[in-house]
This record gives sequence, C-alpha cells and structure tokens, in this order.
Amino acid sequence: MTDSGDLCHHLDSIGEVTKEELIQKSKGTCQSCGVGGPNLWACLQFDCPYVGCGESYSDHSTIHAQAKKHNLTVNLTTFRVWCYVCEREVFLEPKPVTPVSLTHRCKPHDQDPLPQTACHPLKAVPIAVADEEGSESEEDELKPRGLTGMKNIGNSCYMNAALQALSNCPPLTQFFLDCSGLVRTDKKPALCKSFQKLISELWHRKRPSYVVPTSLFHGIKLVNPMFRGYAQQDTQEFLRCLMDQLHEELKEPLTDCSGAISDVEPDHKVDSRNHVDGDRSPSEDEFLSCDSGSGSERGDGERAGGEAELLIQDECVGVRGNGVISEKERLKERRGEERTREMDEDADVDTTAQEGQAERETEMLLSTKKKKQSRFRSVISDIFDGSILSLVQCLTCDRVSTTVETFQDLSLPIPGKEDLAKLHSSIHQSAPVKAGVCTEGYATQGWVSYIMESIRRFVVSCIPSWFWGPMVTLEDCLAAFFAADELKGKLRNGVKYCKVLRLPEILCIHLKRFRHEIMYSFKINSHVSFPLEGLDLKPFLAKESPSQITTYDLLSVICHHGTAGSGHYIAYCQNVINGQWYEFDDQYVTEVHETVVQNAEAYVLFYRKSSEESVRERQKVVALANLKEPSLLQFYISREWLNKFNTFTEPGPITNHTFLCQHGGIPPTKYHYVDDLVVILPQNVWEYLYNRFGGGPAVNHLYVCAICQVEIETLAKRRKLEIDTFIKLNKEFQAEEAPTVILCISMQWFREWENFVKGKDNEPPGPIDNSKIAVMKGGHIQLKQGADYGQISEETWQYLLSIYGGGPEIAVRQTISPPDTDTHGERKIEAETRAL
Repeated sequence: MTDSGDLCHHLDSIGEVTKEELIQKSKGTCQSCGVGGPNLWACLQFDCPYVGCGESYSDHSTIHAQAKKHNLTVNLTTFRVWCYVCEREVFLEPKPVTPVSLTHRCKPHDQDPLPQTACHPLKAVPIAVADEEGSESEEDELKPRGLTGMKNIGNSCYMNAALQALSNCPPLTQFFLDCSGLVRTDKKPALCKSFQKLISELWHRKRPSYVVPTSLFHGIKLVNPMFRGYAQQDTQEFLRCLMDQLHEELKEPLTDCSGAISDVEPDHKVDSRNHVDGDRSPSEDEFLSCDSGSGSERGDGERAGGEAELLIQDECVGVRGNGVISEKERLKERRGEERTREMDEDADVDTTAQEGQAERETEMLLSTKKKKQSRFRSVISDIFDGSILSLVQCLTCDRVSTTVETFQDLSLPIPGKEDLAKLHSSIHQSAPVKAGVCTEGYATQGWVSYIMESIRRFVVSCIPSWFWGPMVTLEDCLAAFFAADELKGKLRNGVKYCKVLRLPEILCIHLKRFRHEIMYSFKINSHVSFPLEGLDLKPFLAKESPSQITTYDLLSVICHHGTAGSGHYIAYCQNVINGQWYEFDDQYVTEVHETVVQNAEAYVLFYRKSSEESVRERQKVVALANLKEPSLLQFYISREWLNKFNTFTEPGPITNHTFLCQHGGIPPTKYHYVDDLVVILPQNVWEYLYNRFGGGPAVNHLYVCAICQVEIETLAKRRKLEIDTFIKLNKEFQAEEAPTVILCISMQWFREWENFVKGKDNEPPGPIDNSKIAVMKGGHIQLKQGADYGQISEETWQYLLSIYGGGPEIAVRQTISPPDTDTHGERKIEAETRAL
C-alpha cells in the first residue's frame, strides 16, 4: 500500500463493513459480465451492493464508480481500498498514534504536527510499505515481498521482465511507495500513476500470486505505436520508452538555487528513446565504442538539438570536420541526414600530450558548466542518469574538443576473438584494467559456485572455440566500450576516447546481442560472465569525476531465450529484504540459486552502488531519532531527499527546494499538498544531517509565498490578454476576402507560444524564430519549400513581434500594384493579329 498520509475525507460515505461480508462477496461474480474472481472489486458506497471486475477483464468496477459517482471500492482478494477521487489507496480505520518520530507530517494551515504513524523511513531494510508497518511484527517486516508475478497478456514477456527488474530497484520502488504524493501529472496517459499502482500491488503484504498490468500496457501503446498489437518486442526498447515517459510526466524545473545538480553534470536531459542502436551488435572484426543510450534532448520543445553539446569549440578544421561522433550522429549517418564521417584506422597518438591537453580542456569545461544549470530533473534522472566525458584529439594539430554526454544506460558491444586480443594487448600496454574480477568473484560465492564454474570451464575447454566462442567478461565489454577509437579504424587523423564523468546510482547495462542486417537478423549467444558483487568502474572513471563510490552490486538481470525476432524474456532479481534470488517468468516466481544467475545469458543488467558507510549513516540517524530528545525547534525536510537518504549511497546535499520557491516560501500551486512533500525532523536529527551533507535551506515555518502569488496572477492576466488579442486579430484576418499582406510564422515557435498561453508550459517562448522556414534567394528572404508554417495577418505579426521580438519577416503575398491604364500593349497585339 502506498503511504497516503492523512485519512481520506471520502470515507464518510461508506457504512459499516466487516471482513466476513467482503469474504462472502469475493465468492460471487461480476454483476455486469458474470466473470468470477480473483481480484473482484466491491463498491463501498452506503447501501450499494455492487461487485464488479477489475482491469484484468472489463473493469466494470471503475465504470460503475464513474457512472454512479461512488468514490470508494475494495479489492476482494487483497482487501485494498481505492479512492477514485483522491486517486490513491486509503484506510478503512485510523492509524495508531505514536510519539513524534522522523515520519511526522505537517498540517498545511497551522503547521502543527499531525498524529504519527509507527513507520521508520530510515530503517536499514529499504523496501517496506510504510502504511502497514504499524500493525506488523518485526518478523512480518522481514518476510519477502515483491514476489508477485505478472500475467502474460499476449507476447508481453518483454514488458513483464522489464517491469520486474525495475520493481527490484530499491530507490525507484521506495519512491513510488513512500512518496506517492509526489506522483502527480496532468500529462496523458499518466503512466506514472499506472506504474505507481502496479508497484503498490507487487509489494503489498497480502499480495496475490500474480497481477495483470493492463493499465500500463495500454498506456505504453499510446506513447509509442511500436508496442501496439501483440508482436514480440525488445525489452530494452520498452525500458527506454517507459523511463523516458516517466521522466516527462514527473520532471520539475530546476531553480538556480537548487543544489540537486552537480557542477559537472551536463546541461540537458537526454532522450534515450531515440537511441535505436540498442539491438545492433558488432561482428568479430568491428565494434563501436563510447556508445550509450543518449540521443536527442529530453524536454518540452527541446528536441531540436540532438547531439551532445560541444562544450569547448575547437578552432582546428580537422577536429571540427571530423569531430565528436555521438550516437545521434551515427544515427543520422545511417539515415543519410549527414555526410559520412570516416577516418583511417592507422592513427598514432601521443597519449602524454593527449592527456595533458584533455586535463586543461576539462578544467575549462568544468568552469563553463558552473555557470549553467539543467532545466529539468525527475526521480528517473536522479537514479539512472550518468554522464560520459568524450574527448577527440586531432592528430594534425593536437587540439582537443570535449563533450559531455548524458546516458541512461550503457549499450556495450560483445567483443569477438580478435577484438579481445587487441583489448588485452592494449590493457597490458597501458591502463591496468581489472579484467579478471568476474572470474575471481566465483571464489567468494561458495563451493557450489566453484564446482559449477570448474565444470563449465572444462566443457568450454573440450569444445572448439569456433563452436563456443571466446571467454568474455563484463569488464571486457566495458573495456571495448571505453577503448580509444584508434583500435577500430573509425577515425582519420584523430582519436576519440571516453571516461565516465558521473556514475549513476543504478547502472543499467545493455549487451548488444542482436544484429540486424538488410536481409537477415541474428543473435550473438556468447556467454558473458558478470559479477554478482563488486563490479568496479574505477578504471573507467575520469580524474575529474566527483563520484567517490565506484563499486556496484547486481540487482537484476534480464535474459532472452531464443533467436532474433522471437523467443522469451525472463528476469532474475535479488529480493532486497531477504537477499535471495528469484526467477520471474511471467506469472511464475521461483527461488533459484545464485549459480543459476551467474550462468544466465544476460541481456540487460541492473547494478546498484554498494557502500557499507551509507548503511551505517542510516543506522546513526535512526538511533538519534529514537533518543526522542526534546527540542524547541522542529525542521521541515524534503520527503523526496529523505527517500534518497534511505536508498541512495550518495544522496547529495539536502535539497529543500523541491517544496520551496526561490523566495523561500511554499509555491501556491504546491501548498494544498505540502504535507506530501515534507517530513518533520527533531533538531538533533536535522543538525546531524545538515552537518553531514550540507545543502538546505533550513525551514522551520511553512507559508504561502506572496511574491509567487502575485507572479501567478500577473502571469494569468498576461496569458488571457495575449490569447484574447490573438483570437480577435485572427477573426479579423479570417473576415478579409483579399488581404493585402499574409505573413508566415514558424509552427514550432507557435506551438511553444500556444502551450504557454494555455497554461501547459510555465515558461514563455523565446523570440520568434522563423529561420527554419526561411531561405535566401536573390538577396531576398523567401519561404522554404515544404516548411512547417502558419499564416497570420500583419497586425497579428506586429503584435507578437512587439512582445517577443525575433524574425525574420516572411511574406507570401505582398501588395500588388494596380495595372497600368495604358493600353498600348493591347493595341500592338491587336495590330499584329490583323496583319495575320
């Protein structure tokens, strides 16, 4: 169940309900279609006996609630109560009152603390449903949850495996369980709410054996038509599409005073949905490096600039012409949108000069980045986003150009035999990459793992290498990814290499097992060994990286069985409560030994940062809270940051700007649900967290910001004036039978302006930009053929120009001069006709 905080005000509309009555109703059928259980829903409206089916069938329970305006319904299998008005789960009975603790909520009007639940958001076990723990014993809390299967609803194993892998990512799951009040969006299809409901069902204490993710399945089809129908799809493409949509629905603009972004982070979020190279896998004689799930920018109206931003412009023509080859550029090459960028494979580079120049350029980059801020962030970007520092050196002039690319996942090549020989030779000659971590890890997994690995190695040694393929470790794939491009013959007169600038909290790794050619597709079945614990990325880390924790432990792995274009997906996930591994095969969940996981044919892996220090920090804070020292001051802290502290190894500075405006008050738009945004801490706990992590600011009193209120009212007046004036001028323009002048306006800019005046976007558009629809011909600006434009009157153009400026002005119909009254030409034609 999600943490609903205050009791639902709509509970007054229900009568007395006993568990025996609900059990009796669960034996019945849907009163509309006659389908039986499980997962029937009973209406809780007073004197309403209706029982209906859920989303797994025709969802008559929802239809009944909307038609009759009945607010509350209860699941007759799990006894969860859902309010259609509040759009969240609620309680039938009040929660017990306990002394002040870290989970104190605030009352939005008088700021007096509310009665408190007995939940512990700072407990060492990160996954726990907060609103149920008040009635649970300690033994119940340690029982595994999240072991709920998902029904296959038509070749949906790719979705089920991906959702189970995400469900077992504690930072993400805990956010949707404990910070449910932050899951708010007005964007369709509201996938974040469907995902929240699914997570709540999967991790419920009284979970069913399986659930049917119908709502999320229908929503993802609306987002991306690729998933419509019942054909088998790629689980990695689904992951990127889902996480991109969740980010779009949950993202919030970053203020200049927000401390949520590191100085070395890139400016923009990246749209991994446009990364279509996820299914491409190299042959033995060729593979790509520095190839992440990065593409065009993610954000409202920001998808124009697809490539990673070139932060340091290089004056060298060689570097500029053959510069940073991002994944988006490779995509454009395949589509024929850009000229081919090629260079010789025989390129030598002075690594000493290269590294020295790279350090100087990186210092310039960091100083430049301090002046900028990312526009948006979300829980998705906080958890999964990392950044790569890419450097390209021209071997002609030794100049280096530097870019920072944001990635949401790393798409790693699986190197072949020849590539492994090159990599190992390069490793021995240069950087000491720990390529043996994976194989050495078996020694610590127990004698069963050791025997299994020995047997596998013996079988491999008996089978010809052409049949089995070379022994590949995950570190080999990472080394291939971060290797300099000179190894692969892609550049001429230059070399490109990459290092990780910022490590994500959860690292998603995608192994390129599929290759699609023009006439056929095939799958690379090479076994890639991977460690369950202690994956160290320090060898691939840039010197300028602020990341201090570089080791990762495996959370889950998605496997594909079968051939390209068909097959079946399953997931192996470690339960965060009991530490056991489970196989999730659609609706079936089975406990497995870790050796089964180690020998799996991995396709997508999820790793989480590992740190014992973060666990000790949480234990210290819980101990301070349990002291219950009386304090004269109580401090408000961001509930979202507190969730980070509970689940992140590096939560970063305290960021109370998630509920504060730039003036230090509560934005009027957030004040009515501010209790979902904050937690009250005693003074000793606040002082410890503040001294340990910094950030802030300190908040002891919540109030509506009067300045923001005035700005909102002013903005509303401005929007109304602009849209009313436009409608008036456009009506006059439509009434003209023969307008003397018709001007053009870029529809891209017009859509941004329309979203602003209609309240869909809080930021006004920039100056009018007609550059994309204009072309210069004969010294005159003309309309580009096939341009995306709209027609407006001269008065409308002048009105918008007076507010926003910009240009250029493009006319499709100018004033036509009246014809000359002289009929000399006509008389001449008539005379010639007579002569004929």
